[in-house]
Amino acid sequence: MNLSFSDLGNDLYTGKRSVPVVASRRRFYLGSVALFLIAVLGLATQGLNLGLEFRGGSEFRVATSAAPQDYEQTAREAVGAADNTQGVNVTLVGNDTVRVQTERLSDSDSQKVRGDLAQAFDVPERDVSATFIGPSWGASVSQQALRALVIFLVAVVVMLSIYFRNWKMAAAALFALAHDLVITVGIYALVGFEVSPATMIGFLTVLGYSLYDTVVVFDKVRENTQEAFANGRMTYADAANLAVNQTMVRSINTTVIGLLPITAVLVVGSVFLGPGVLVDLSLVLFVGILVGAYSSIFIATPFLVTLRRNDDAVVELGKRAERHRSKVERERAARPVVGDDGAPVPVGAGAPAEREEGSTLTGRAVHQYARSGPRNQPKRPPKSKR
Repeated sequence: MNLSFSDLGNDLYTGKRSVPVVASRRRFYLGSVALFLIAVLGLATQGLNLGLEFRGGSEFRVATSAAPQDYEQTAREAVGAADNTQGVNVTLVGNDTVRVQTERLSDSDSQKVRGDLAQAFDVPERDVSATFIGPSWGASVSQQALRALVIFLVAVVVMLSIYFRNWKMAAAALFALAHDLVITVGIYALVGFEVSPATMIGFLTVLGYSLYDTVVVFDKVRENTQEAFANGRMTYADAANLAVNQTMVRSINTTVIGLLPITAVLVVGSVFLGPGVLVDLSLVLFVGILVGAYSSIFIATPFLVTLRRNDDAVVELGKRAERHRSKVERERAARPVVGDDGAPVPVGAGAPAEREEGSTLTGRAVHQYARSGPRNQPKRPPKSKR
């Protein structure tokens, strides 16, 4: 049987199909813990590859008609003629510019490296530019970025606590944000991606994307759990899991659509432009949005259920839902429900057969249109018999 993506989304929304995200939360926790430990290990052993803007140093750019294939070795050999050149980083910017970054060089060493690079690449010395960046600028950027991060997190906690009227929702969202930030930074450390000021901006942007997805899911969780508390037909975990399923396709679609232009920019920037602000920003957005989509679906809501599992209201709702389930089972025993294939439909949380006519799985009434004609159209008087 062929099942389209739209049909799958409709089945997940109505409850005909269900992905047990909340029930399998321990597996997702273990996966996140493994990623978290790997990220922390990468940060501890390798650290971040800070760009020149943060650590300071000298940068040389050689403008050539066409960079040779062995440009990296050629540049390293040329720079090796000067003293104090540890930590040399050679990259290709576009197709015709070689960028060489070193530790801070003196004026005489810098002038000597310019001449050696010009001779090595057979270009005039005027085509080799030399710049120096002090570490104080990078320290100022880092300080401002950390300050913005703290303000952002405080604003998130206050806003979500007021909007959802539940501090545990704010705590779950904050946990998902920390999850995304640590794993994204850890991936950067493991792979060795260079961290530039554009990367710092990308980190903050990723937190916004992740929070957006989490708020959408939590809004549906609040709607479903409010209905569950009102009628006692579903447990808190079942209502939250239904919310995740109802928003899953939307989250996936949003992530894919958001990644398409970022992927295009990343590929074009890497192939044709080389290292730069565009590549740095698109790279961190690509990694962060993927991690954020995962946490919004598989971490935030399950962690909220874990935080609220011992609340008195949630425990009482579980007892009411169990009584409702027992009542449905007794009614099924007296009058079993048969599916399209002739087999009895099993009783279970979220099963379509448990939904009463004219209501959703959580018990919310659904408007029923008149079957005799269009809505709000007055009925015609009966024709008189002649």
